[in-house]
Amino acid sequence: MKKLLLTGTLTAAAAALVAGCSAGSTPTLPSAPAPSSSAAPSPSPTPTRAGCNNNDNTRVESYAPSGPLPAPGDFRGSTMEKIRDKGKITVGVSADNLLFGFRNPITGQLEGFDIDMVNEVAHAIFGEDIKGKVEYRVENFAQRIPDLRSGRVDLVADIMTINCMRWSQIAFSTEYFHAGQQVLVRKNSPYTDVGQLNGRKVCTATGSTGSQNLTSLYPKVVQVHVANISDCMVLFQQGSVEGIVSDNTVLSGFASQDPYARIAGDQFTKEPYGLGIPAENVDFVRFVNALLQDMRTDGRWATIYRRWLPAPVPNPPPAVYGRALP
Repeated sequence: MKKLLLTGTLTAAAAALVAGCSAGSTPTLPSAPAPSSSAAPSPSPTPTRAGCNNNDNTRVESYAPSGPLPAPGDFRGSTMEKIRDKGKITVGVSADNLLFGFRNPITGQLEGFDIDMVNEVAHAIFGEDIKGKVEYRVENFAQRIPDLRSGRVDLVADIMTINCMRWSQIAFSTEYFHAGQQVLVRKNSPYTDVGQLNGRKVCTATGSTGSQNLTSLYPKVVQVHVANISDCMVLFQQGSVEGIVSDNTVLSGFASQDPYARIAGDQFTKEPYGLGIPAENVDFVRFVNALLQDMRTDGRWATIYRRWLPAPVPNPPPAVYGRALP
């Protein structure tokens, strides 16, 4: 996917999210939590799964649906029945990723592309009425996998990139959105590519693929780590860092909030998003994959895209099956 360009229809929400940020001024910002800096953080000791390659389709291979999507309630003895019996689905989401998972400053409700995906899963389990049946747990990037592995959440919908290392810890649905990583810099800066920031401080989130990719592709960039990606924008506007590396979905939201920021260069990675699910709940993965396939073909995916992102609406990422059942 090419760089996302946000239109004027989205600026009202963006402006409200960063209070006081107008076309002629940069707001006074609170102090961000103390970041950490490093030239090249140690790679994760978690091994990648055999037969999975981040450079081909094997990383986005998921479990094929066991059949057509069952009607709500028609899944006896399954993970979905357990979720239905407890009366709610617990989902890890973001509250500060404009357009994907953010808190509406007027209503206080969580909204965005990922939130709509969660609602579709909830409808598939509970039926038409899902009021009070979705429990959101707002978490940062580093909390997503531990929360899935501990059972604290049933699902994560938070612009989560599918990769082989993560497949060794959790399971993923098929790809539901395709993004890529870029760098956000100031409009008056000379940078046209992330490689030109060698020796400079660049902010990224702990536990993100942005940090991993900087380590492997641009090890001379000095990384500044924060818990929440929105804290990077605080540091950027304070002048504490020269840039922010993240998915273009995130950076486009930031750029819409700050008239003095721009996205530089082409995307330097491919970031396929999947819904994260505990590794042992293979039946739930297959259920969600059946739902996503229906959404690709009946127009619901396109409707969600149109609601949050600018035209033209692309084709949804195709499902790739073939992952062997455990």
